Amino acid sequence: MTDALHLVCPHCNAINRVPGTRLTEQPNCGQCHRPLFAAHPVDLSSANFARHVERNDIPVLVDFWAPWCGPCRTMAPAFVQAAGLLEPHFRLAKVDTEAEQALGAQYGIRSIPTLALFRNGREVARQAGAMSAADIVRWARSHAR
Repeated sequence: MTDALHLVCPHCNAINRVPGTRLTEQPNCGQCHRPLFAAHPVDLSSANFARHVERNDIPVLVDFWAPWCGPCRTMAPAFVQAAGLLEPHFRLAKVDTEAEQALGAQYGIRSIPTLALFRNGREVARQAGAMSAADIVRWARSHAR
């Protein structure tokens, strides 16, 4: 039997234990009963960022962006598309650096959009600049191990 993985619910932030063999079976949250994966990035704030990055046993790919940024708005649909392609083996999330300036400062975000890949609570890779969905998927998979 494959070990259970901890997954943070994108809706209620509850931590769920899901057998690794059931990841692709569209698991629901044990607390709110909503899907743990919705093929859509999770909006993170300073209130829930650490929980998602540190407690998910799958890699978390974070898009640091701002609403006034043209390249960020251009990349947004590609990031959503990448969520559909990378889930359930990755959690995709977005941080609005305009609303969450402390998170942007904490992670030294100097340009946006910036993608940061976290595994076991640690940043393992970073890429600045807008990318297509295929490039996001390729980049995330190449840095996941």
